[in-house]
Amino acid sequence: MVSNGVVLVTGASGGQQGKTGRYVTEMLRARGIPVRAFVRRLDERSDHLRALGAEVVVGDLLDVQSVERAVQGVSSVYFAYPVEAGLLDATAIMAVAARKAGVSRLIDMVMLVSSPDAPSPRMRQNYVSEQIFEQAGVGAAHIRATVFYENVRALVRSSLATQGKILLPWGPDSTVIPLVAGEDVARVAVGALTSPVVPPGSSYPVIGEVLSLRDMVATFGRVLGREVRYQEIPDDSWRDGALARGLNQHAVEHLSQLWRALRTTPVRFEVTDTIETLGGRRPKSFEAFVREEKSTFAAQAA
Repeated sequence: MVSNGVVLVTGASGGQQGKTGRYVTEMLRARGIPVRAFVRRLDERSDHLRALGAEVVVGDLLDVQSVERAVQGVSSVYFAYPVEAGLLDATAIMAVAARKAGVSRLIDMVMLVSSPDAPSPRMRQNYVSEQIFEQAGVGAAHIRATVFYENVRALVRSSLATQGKILLPWGPDSTVIPLVAGEDVARVAVGALTSPVVPPGSSYPVIGEVLSLRDMVATFGRVLGREVRYQEIPDDSWRDGALARGLNQHAVEHLSQLWRALRTTPVRFEVTDTIETLGGRRPKSFEAFVREEKSTFAAQAA
């Protein structure tokens, strides 16, 4: 690790998707590493972090003063910003605060594809965010995550429970999706935070499994013990439904363009060895995740 100092973990309570900040906090504390858990509010989730021995601080990544207070005295930062508006503002605030505080390693969680010509606005913002952190001289390195298993769960559980269908604009059932467990992304982040040497600017792509939509449907059917069907729906129908369910506009725009890219741009994805080499264990399979979440689907259907 960079030093024996405190690690600031943002998003430590865990959001609606991969909950990587929560996993990172738990894994670091299991190793006895001091953690300052940055949360938006105090609730039962922050109580859990405090029970693990983490120092809990309340703040907002878009508020300069709260971020500056949070980074005082820490040696490393895990930065994960939710898929919503404000990424570049939050990046600039954290970069300035971390540089001022003398942070020597910052690990951020970004999209698998991050470039000026990436297919979605969020991916293009990730590219700029990475440049800001690297220019700040805070030892930035990047965990490049793909579609979380948890994202798939959120996308399909309602229609799967009520209709036995997966309703998505993913094109034919031969469409290939790169996937990963949020827990595995966190495991790689912890490896990067604790490794003796992580060259600034390093990138760690994280893909745990590559499945066709046909394979995913078969997995659901096998685990749930019932027929599961896939029905392609138009982009506009998916977008309207996602907004009606409360998904924010930024996330809807990102996902809409991601789905379009996955179904129209042939790309060969491969499982990366990052989870095993840096995270310390083999990737969790999609089927293992669905089996773990079987009760969630059953509860949804009840």
